[in-house]
Amino acid sequence: MLNSALGPRVLLRKLRAVMAEPETAQKRLDKIVTLIAGNMVAEVCSIYVMRPGNILELYATEGLKLEAVHKSKLKVGEGLVGLIADQAIGLNLSNADKHPSFKYLPETGEELYSSFLGVPVMRGGAVIGVLVVQNKTQRHYSDEEEEALQTTAMVLAEVMASGELKEMARETAIDVAHVRSHHLRVEPLAEGIALGHVVLHEPRVRIQNMIAEDIPAEQKRLDEAVAQLRSQVDELLDGSDAMRATDYSDVLETIRMFAHDKGWLNRLTEAVVTGLTAEAAVERVQNDNRARMQRMQDPYLRERMHDLDDLSNRLLRILTGAIATASRTDLPQNSIVVSRNMGPAELLDYDRTKIRGVILEEGGKTSHVAIVARALGIPAIGLADGIVNLVDTGDAIIVDGGTGEIFVRPSSELQKSYAEKVRFYAKKQERFTALRDLPAQTKDGQTISLNINAGLTVDMPHLRESGADGVGLYRTELHFMMAQRFPRLSAQVKHYQSIIDQAEGKPVVFRTLDIGADKTLPYLRQPREENPALGWRSIRMAMDRPALLRLQARAMLIAGAGHDLKIMFPMIADVQEFLQAKQAVMMEYAILVKRGAPLPKNLKIGVMIEIPSLLWQLDYLFPVVDFASIGSNDLVQFLFASDRGNPKLAGRYDALSPAALGAMRQIVDKAKAHNKTVTLCGELGGRPLEAMGLVGVGLTSMSMVPSGVGPVKAMIRSLDQAKLWAFMQPLLASGIHSLRGDLLEFAQRNAVEI
Repeated sequence: MLNSALGPRVLLRKLRAVMAEPETAQKRLDKIVTLIAGNMVAEVCSIYVMRPGNILELYATEGLKLEAVHKSKLKVGEGLVGLIADQAIGLNLSNADKHPSFKYLPETGEELYSSFLGVPVMRGGAVIGVLVVQNKTQRHYSDEEEEALQTTAMVLAEVMASGELKEMARETAIDVAHVRSHHLRVEPLAEGIALGHVVLHEPRVRIQNMIAEDIPAEQKRLDEAVAQLRSQVDELLDGSDAMRATDYSDVLETIRMFAHDKGWLNRLTEAVVTGLTAEAAVERVQNDNRARMQRMQDPYLRERMHDLDDLSNRLLRILTGAIATASRTDLPQNSIVVSRNMGPAELLDYDRTKIRGVILEEGGKTSHVAIVARALGIPAIGLADGIVNLVDTGDAIIVDGGTGEIFVRPSSELQKSYAEKVRFYAKKQERFTALRDLPAQTKDGQTISLNINAGLTVDMPHLRESGADGVGLYRTELHFMMAQRFPRLSAQVKHYQSIIDQAEGKPVVFRTLDIGADKTLPYLRQPREENPALGWRSIRMAMDRPALLRLQARAMLIAGAGHDLKIMFPMIADVQEFLQAKQAVMMEYAILVKRGAPLPKNLKIGVMIEIPSLLWQLDYLFPVVDFASIGSNDLVQFLFASDRGNPKLAGRYDALSPAALGAMRQIVDKAKAHNKTVTLCGELGGRPLEAMGLVGVGLTSMSMVPSGVGPVKAMIRSLDQAKLWAFMQPLLASGIHSLRGDLLEFAQRNAVEI
């Protein structure tokens, strides 16, 4: 057995000689198993290759029955070999047949062998095969032997990825996955339709040489590359590019921390010492990290592993001289960026005039990059498992961010159909742009204030582009969700000042932290709850952690010095909750007064009405608030006790029902009686038909997604509000399920643009 550090080096030198011979892939594999078995004094060495359908096929063996080659097959997850492929882990067993996953394959004769050492063969983070050695005697293979087999698997991956293996497959003569069309339906992240051509976010790095000829020279190359990497990260953090969006500085701080991590650097050095080139060592450690990441359940730890993966990619590009990401290249005009994962700052690096859509293998709706994509108005789709390996740069592709559909290499008829949809949408947007500077006023003279919802600095340009009156809802939690640790006072002040400055005198309503349910902070532990939407979230969490609320209030007060400042509390269930939250703000205000610090010119404190219990407290609530906003998303959800995210309940209840519209009319009437303003914030306000119903019940202020301002303004300018209310009033007193059909008929009959 191997008994010195020279073992892996000797084996790699012999492998290099085999790789250089002008042989077919099959003959190389046959020689490799013989070489490994001899070098490790193993009685069996076998190579299994991943085939279509997640089948592991025995491709070469030394020691098992030769007639089993290309006949013996296991599904992923089946037997010890299948377990290794499924979990991307190594197995070192002294009594293999006692393992619960052991499966007897009579055609191989392997029941004679007790000791088993198997490792996954990985390429690009995916398992493409399994390498196994076995012995008759019961023994536990040493760490050095396991290391040698893992290093050998790196070289083996190059042989297995060669085109020659495809010709040997019985199932298919060619890899048709990269030729035919594909239709996927996955997770929509940001609405919109995009047609274009694939741009791989990280162009595939090809490692030309896996085996080192001069180990000290490779170590020097690695050290120099790491130094260059650290310098690059420092420049990113200290340079203006990163600071143009303060939301992302914490992400880069984490990457800098990893660049100095001794454990990561030691693993790289150890891989080089075994005989790999510097870039092969990086890929070897990266594959190990990716395998660990796949097994992690904690979303925070998975996010940190992504950061380390990004760092490895940067180091690989330095060592190979490859370009960084596609954002640094001359992009085609209609680029659809495809990536396993992507950081928010990386998306911002792209030329927004050329990028049309984003597809991610791993990003979900609450991922940081999804938040930025929505803010930029870029159609995006996530959780598209395997998409990176399904496409090539330049492939035609269609992204439908509304339905979550992806069409890879679509037919010409399908492209024409979607192109017509895009043209129709663009024409409508041109007409809406022409309305930007016109008032949102009904035909009978009722002015409606149209505002936008925002949550990041990149949202703010939409305020001017849409012609909106202000920011009716600024979701402060998104800034906290983007950070890798709780933002300090100075960071919060800087962020809020930036938002106020970019508003250029238009009003901004800051909502305090609305954390909980589907919005989590990676650095803040939250208990597992059976019903998190109704649990410890939002203002309830803030009241139990008053320092958190007061720090945020202090930052807002400092940032708002000399300006009109509006602060609003979410998830208020009774008047006393509001008064307690208001008291926390006023305590911070009193401290600033005592210090003689600059103060806001005018401070107003409001409430989100989204819990139905407030409907019976409005006469007590409105006298103590300065303004109110209706949180339509949650109010409708709670009115019907219907989870808005549950697809089985979609369409069962309607926000245009007498119950929901009647509740909103009640709020409007009470607000008028107490001479207080009320704004609706939520998805309803951004859809013309729903917005028409809201105007009908008397709402004169709405806040919505920026893309909704134009269509809603066009609807308002074609509407007679008094006539609509006269039509709706008897319907609200009826027992019908929804007014949707009636409102649609009214719009068609009265030429209301919806």
